Amino acid sequence: MGHGGGGALSAELVEHIFAPAFGSPSGVLAELGDSAVVTLGGARLAFSTDSYVVRPLFFPGGSIGDLAVNGTVNDLAMSGARAAYLSCGFILEEGVATDGVARVAQAMGDAARRAGVEVATGDTKVVESGHGDGVYINTAGIGLVPAGVDIRPQRAVPGDVVIVSGPVGAHGVAIMSVREGLEFGSAVESDSAPLGGLVEAMLAQTRDVHVLRDPTRGGLAASLNEIAAAAGVGVVVQERSVPVLPEVANACAILGLDPWYVANEGKLVAFVPREHADAVLAAMRAHPYGAEAVVIGECVADHPGMVVARTGLGGTRVVDLPMGEQLPRIC
Repeated sequence: MGHGGGGALSAELVEHIFAPAFGSPSGVLAELGDSAVVTLGGARLAFSTDSYVVRPLFFPGGSIGDLAVNGTVNDLAMSGARAAYLSCGFILEEGVATDGVARVAQAMGDAARRAGVEVATGDTKVVESGHGDGVYINTAGIGLVPAGVDIRPQRAVPGDVVIVSGPVGAHGVAIMSVREGLEFGSAVESDSAPLGGLVEAMLAQTRDVHVLRDPTRGGLAASLNEIAAAAGVGVVVQERSVPVLPEVANACAILGLDPWYVANEGKLVAFVPREHADAVLAAMRAHPYGAEAVVIGECVADHPGMVVARTGLGGTRVVDLPMGEQLPRIC
């Protein structure tokens, strides 16, 4: 299970098995971004795929249906693309209630309309009882990348300002609260949301956004480590600047979790040149999905490939890449 958690074990699986089998050192796959950017017929397209195995199927703030849309839309947005078309594959377990499948499909259609994308093609498979978990969904998506946009983890450079679009950790805590029947004094809802419009608002200020990443599996900590490693830069984060909702912080304290490592489904991390940071931050705060955006740190030339946090007491600590996932099966 740790190999599916988005941490060091997942990275080893990609590095040692999948990348050698499918890619080449100079191929598209080598970029290892949230989506691949390819040129086809003179157009630059972003292309991404993701699978969703969340349990339960419905949770506070969303469902597997809207998660499957928003997750792929956001992966495309992290390349600067606005998603246009999605494919949809349903894997259904024998015995699952058809009215539940209908609810999931309706949620998916509603989410697609909100995100401005069309589900254009799909597939359905049914597996024997006991060989699935009700409903699994795979979505793939394509979108156009605007001219002059080059967003990828390798572009982070010393001096870049690191911005997060809002409080982290809500999605993972929302899933765990429902799955385990836990109560934390106040309801925690998933942050699942489509971020294409937010990215468009950012790019309207400057096309020179260096890196975007949605911190899903492995959370904020994993995303920062992946970017630092890809670009060969250090990242310094001000610990007190990272926003966490009080109810999420309390839940993580009870469960012994670190919210920096908990998955999100409606947040992004941006690495922006310092001269554009104020304008980009203002544009983010003017958008509903970036209203609580804040600067949390910067890129530095020191300790390349490493993320460190400056604590409120003036010390520093290393923010490691997690081995696996603190909370299994949350996206």
